[in-house]
Amino acid sequence: MRRLPAIVILNLLGIALFLSWYLPAHHGVWWRIDSAIFFYFNTWMAQSHGFAVILAITNFRGFDVISLLAMGLLFGFYYLRTPPVRRYELIGLGIVMLLSAMLLNQLGHLLPVSHASPSVFFKNHDNVARIAQFTTIPTKDASMDSFPGDHGMMLMIFAAYMLRYFGRRAFAGGLLILVLFSLPRVMIGAHWFTDVAVGSLSVTLIGLSWWLMTGACDKVIHWLNQRLPGHHVKSYQ
Repeated sequence: MRRLPAIVILNLLGIALFLSWYLPAHHGVWWRIDSAIFFYFNTWMAQSHGFAVILAITNFRGFDVISLLAMGLLFGFYYLRTPPVRRYELIGLGIVMLLSAMLLNQLGHLLPVSHASPSVFFKNHDNVARIAQFTTIPTKDASMDSFPGDHGMMLMIFAAYMLRYFGRRAFAGGLLILVLFSLPRVMIGAHWFTDVAVGSLSVTLIGLSWWLMTGACDKVIHWLNQRLPGHHVKSYQ
């Protein structure tokens, strides 16, 4: 398997990243990064009503529709650029991408980690603000188990699929969507920075490398498209 060395490297990176956070007492340097990021944005939120409102809007559950729309638009852009004879197989690609994201997310929660989000962890800390103090917009700003970051992982998986099937420019668009729609969760305190940068990324590096780089995903897409109504398949392999 010519891609095996790359897969092994990605797995080692994912394991090393997770262990660099998991093994040190109190998570070592990651704790200082996490707490510094939380207090920076929490102080900003307390000092700026406009910023607090922006955080409330971007963490409102309905705002997730905007992230789905952004992903749909990027995917649709490349769908329209694909020759008509090959567009049908993108239906299978979309289905497989969604199912693999759901499965990998569930596997990620098997990691031996469970911790509350910073807004919960620091709730009794002096001078820590909560979004409800500044706006009545219903929003998510807390979680009793925030590791790994579900939202961030889904966006990472989408970006990885864009790279695998549409190239580097599509990947850049996926990364932009990842940053724009995962950062608000961190800024409001619903996730630690490491929930995404360590938890989501390590699971994605390990799980998706075997799925996307071995041809397994291509085979499932091909199998699925052969069974969808009106199939006319040309394999990605």
